[in-house]
Amino acid sequence: MTVTHYIGFDVHKKSVSYCVKDAAGTIAEEGKLRATREALRQWAGKRTEPWHGAMEATLFSGWIYDTLKPFAAELQMGHPAMMKAIGASKKKNDRIDARKTADLVRCNLLPACYVAPVEMRELRRMLRYRNLVVAQAVRMKNKMSGLLMEVGAEYNKQQLHGKKYFTELLGSLEEVPESVKELLQLSRGALEMFETTQQQILNQLQKAPRLVQRLEVLKSIRGVGEVTALSWALEICDPHRFPSIGDAVSYCGLTSALVSSRTSSGAGRFPSSGMRICRRC
Repeated sequence: MTVTHYIGFDVHKKSVSYCVKDAAGTIAEEGKLRATREALRQWAGKRTEPWHGAMEATLFSGWIYDTLKPFAAELQMGHPAMMKAIGASKKKNDRIDARKTADLVRCNLLPACYVAPVEMRELRRMLRYRNLVVAQAVRMKNKMSGLLMEVGAEYNKQQLHGKKYFTELLGSLEEVPESVKELLQLSRGALEMFETTQQQILNQLQKAPRLVQRLEVLKSIRGVGEVTALSWALEICDPHRFPSIGDAVSYCGLTSALVSSRTSSGAGRFPSSGMRICRRC
């Protein structure tokens, strides 16, 4: 008779703790592995029983999940907020967390979250990096305005970041310290680099074979541009993972909570979602 094992993983940057339990909840094995692909593959390759496993979604869970998945009968990611709510305890360490995760898998109580395909996660990483670059560009623009205000220089805010206007402005500044002019030039150079970087990322994403057709359909909707289309395609990924349009809209943060203190039950009402979704996955 084949015995199925249930394995809980507690993942960290340099180590992965694990706990193996049988269907009755008896611990069959537990220990700690180095967080390297070689160590994980060697450990998983030696397992003779089929196993179901799970780990909490964290910043570095993705590559561990991808490494172990081919060896598992089933491998899932747990929603971090919900797992903390379920397994809240004063006693907490790597071994205990691995045991709790194993029990959640064994009892089919794991608050599993959606894990996007590897290719989509790679593309999504690029989009999020582009968003970071844009945010840095905005900070740089604000800093340039701040430098000019500090020294009492007059300038046109709407035209400040135009190349021609900026060059003329630098040549016409009077009674402005040279250090400010140098910093403005450095800032302008950084802005141009940010613009080039983010445009290169957008161009590359729009040429991805897996996205081309979908982006064309999305951009055919009035008011939807390239960034909005990419954000929907890569953050939502598979729309069929949502049980309803309302859940998808709620995930995007486009609905507000409704709080009512005068309900028949006396409790507040909030929009609820049947999906367990984690943006880390």
